[in-house]
This record gives sequence, C-alpha cells and structure tokens, in this order.
Amino acid sequence: MTTFVATSKTPYINVFPDHRLNPINRLIYSGFTEHMGRCIYGGIFDPDNPNKELINEDGFRLDVIEALKPLKIPVFRYPGGNFCATYHWQDGVGPRDQRPAFPELAWGTVETNHFGTDEFMKWCKAVSAEPYLCLNFGTGTLDEALAWVDYCNGTKNTKYANMRRANGHEEPYKVKYWALGNEMWGDWQVSQLTAEAYAERALQWAKALKLLDPNLVLVLCGAEGAHSWDFKVLKHCIRPAGKDDLGEYRKPLIDMHSIHLYTASYDHYENVVGPLTAERNIEIAKGLIDIPFYESKIPASQPRPLICFDEWNVWMPSRAVGSAGGEENYTLSDALAVGVWLNIFVRKSADVGMANIAQSVNVLSPLMTSKQGITKQTTWYVYELFCKYMKGYLIATHVGCEEYTGKTKVEYCRATRRTPYLDVSACYDEEEGVVNIAVVNMHLDNDYEVKLGGIKGKAQVLEVNGDDVKVTNMGGEQKVGITEKEVDVDESYKFPKHSFSLLRYKA
Repeated sequence: MTTFVATSKTPYINVFPDHRLNPINRLIYSGFTEHMGRCIYGGIFDPDNPNKELINEDGFRLDVIEALKPLKIPVFRYPGGNFCATYHWQDGVGPRDQRPAFPELAWGTVETNHFGTDEFMKWCKAVSAEPYLCLNFGTGTLDEALAWVDYCNGTKNTKYANMRRANGHEEPYKVKYWALGNEMWGDWQVSQLTAEAYAERALQWAKALKLLDPNLVLVLCGAEGAHSWDFKVLKHCIRPAGKDDLGEYRKPLIDMHSIHLYTASYDHYENVVGPLTAERNIEIAKGLIDIPFYESKIPASQPRPLICFDEWNVWMPSRAVGSAGGEENYTLSDALAVGVWLNIFVRKSADVGMANIAQSVNVLSPLMTSKQGITKQTTWYVYELFCKYMKGYLIATHVGCEEYTGKTKVEYCRATRRTPYLDVSACYDEEEGVVNIAVVNMHLDNDYEVKLGGIKGKAQVLEVNGDDVKVTNMGGEQKVGITEKEVDVDESYKFPKHSFSLLRYKA
C-alpha cells in the first residue's frame, strides 16, 4: 500500500520493510498471445522465415523464446481477445495439412489454423509458462467448451482425451485457467450479449465445466471494473457454493473476474497518469465483488473472486489500428506509463490475481520481430525489471511530492487519489533479502532530490530513461535501455526527470 501526500516542500519517500502487507502473486506479470496481426504468425510461430537459424524444429522463433524465458512470465492467455468469439478449437488440431482455413471476423483476415492448441501448449512449455484459454462465447457451444477441456485435461477413455492421444500427446495438459468469453458486453463482438443474458449463460457453463473438472479456475467476463455490466454479472454469478451429496463444501463456480482497460494520449502527462484510472477501477470492482457476499450472506470462509486484469497496455487505436495489425511504436513516455501500470498491479496485488499485458509479441507489444531478429521497445525494459525484481511481499510506503493537477482522461479518479509526480511501489524479496522500490518520475522538466526514509547504505539503481519522452527504439537505434549504478542512499537520491528507477538494497 502506498499513501500519497501532496507537498511543496522537499519530496520524500518513506519505506517500511517490516510492514509486509501481502504476498505479490507473480501472475500479475502474465502475457497474452492472440491470433491478431503478427502476434502468432511471424511472431512466436514463423516456420516460413528464410533465416532458418531463428527457427526451431517446431517453427517457433528461437529469439523470441530466448528473450521471454528469462523474464519467467508465469501465464500466457490464448487465443483471444476478440478472435475467440468465432474460434473453433477442433479446426486447429490434427495434421496441419488437413486443417481448414476460415474467414476471421474480428480482424478481417483468413485463419489458416496452422497454429492451434497443441502448438500453443508446446510453446508455453518452451517458455516455462502455464496456458490460459479463452472459451468461445460468440459462436461456440457448451458442448464445444466441454470437449476442449476434455481434450486438454482428460485422463479417461473418452472421445476427446483419445483425440489428444491420437494427435501424439499422451499426457494431459492440465490447463488450469479458463475464461468464460471475452468482452461479450462490446458491440464489436460477434454475438454480443446483454449483461443478464451473459450472466445466466456464464453461470450454467461454469456449473457444467466444474462438474467435468472441479480444479478449473474460471474467469468471469467483466468490462472495465467500474461498469454496470460488472455489477450485474457479479451479482448473478457469485453465490454460496453449497455442499455436495457427501456434505462437503463445493468450490465456488467463479474464481476471478476479468476487467480490461487500455490508456494512451499524445500528451505526455495524460499518457502517464492515464493508468491511474485502472487503480480506481480495481477498487470499485473489489467493492462490486463484495456486494453479493453481503446480500447473499455468503460465509466469510468462501474465497472471494480475485480480479483478472487480462488485457492492459498503452494503446491508441488511431495510431495502431487493430485491423492493420496493431503495431505500436512505443516512446519513452509510453514506457513510463507502463511503469505506472505495473506499480498499480503491485500496489493492488491483494486484489489482483492475474494481469496480462496485451500483447506479448508484435501487437501492442514490447517485443517486435523482423525476418532478421528482434527489437526490444522502450516498454520492454520497464516490464523486464518488474518481472525480475518486483516480487515477494508488498511493503508499505509513504510518498510526499508535488502534485500533478492538469488534465486527465477520467476525472473521477481524483475524488479518491492524489497524483504526485512520483509514482511508487515497493516490495521485499524474502529469497534475496532485498527491498525493491519502483519509482516513476513523470515530470518533463524536474529532477527530484528525494529524502529517503527507511533506506540505508548502498543501493543498486537500475534506470530507464532517454533524451526526451518522444524517443523510441524502433528504426534501428536503441535510444532507451537500462543503465546501472551503485549509490549511497543514506539520506537522499535524485530521481531524474522523465525516468523509471528501480532501487535495490539489502534490508
């Protein structure tokens, strides 16, 4: 938890390493791969690339695997996104030369189905991650969903478990995470549903899916977290789990509630403060989750669903059109916005069970491929530092700093939260005995000499910065990366203008 106090005096950051609030679930650093643009074909799967040194025997990009694997990204969501509303998983299994091609309605392409369930499972294994599958709530059926679960997880002598075995995969994949559709509230969706229609359908599907496999973690489709859709579906779908025939308490049907949000602006300050909307939306969604517990008198012992923020990023559709592949050219300003996004997930880690950057390769992505190799965008380096170091326990911090009072996209955030130019989160890594403090200095012009409380001795500083907030790494020259130094932080540290800094020191 971070508390903020606006002040015109000397800014300060007080850190309380012994005040450990909650474990940080590493699932907040998860990824997302969708059949959109060059994310799958030409991104993680590129068998036709003439540079065969970049491709392994499965057609996977080795440079992508080598870049992602050290980050230990825990989960990847698949196959959408909007794509999943017309996706039929059986078209993407079996001999590749026998798989049918179909018009793809979300992004206006032709889907060859050359990459499907088995390829995705093998790719997840290559990057040491777990899969998270999104069910087709558009043109799909419950029977089709049950069949996909049995194909992935079945251990018995059943049709779809045997189909998996016949396709060369004897052992079940044990897919834990399953989404009950994607953005079904949106008018861009095939078979858009009302909140009431979706909620009843989701509830009935959840019952059947958990009868087939009680160990599934099911994710309800929400909106942005502060929407009447979220309220209606949570109120309908969260209910007492009850007891089975043996008198044992059942597991709840709904384990997580999905919310999505993208932020971006050409104005630097609107761009970097935009993600703070998500922090408020998480708080509201948490309250909406509590309402059915209160009204239905659900026992406190029944686990409350966590929030699954399974699409988030900096994205401006007007400059990275989805139907044209959604390829962003990220600036330093965007990297700082990603730093604020990730600070939020750390600060709200008691309530967020998973968060998935959308997406992991090429599409709105920190990692870009070409026929010759990869480029790490500005946003990559902030994401990398969080994945590697911001783990363990959330610890309390107190921040006093000059406050930003300019324009924001969503003014209601200001009713509950101050907006200092220094955005901060901190954690204690128990394994290494290290305190990590992530600080975004949003200011365009001001370096901040900051008094540091609770920090002693030498600290390693990992900094992401550039000459100005408009620089990018696309175009062949890396203008933004990570610089490292060791400093004495007994009294203060100067955080440079428009920078992200990670301070690491032994507790």
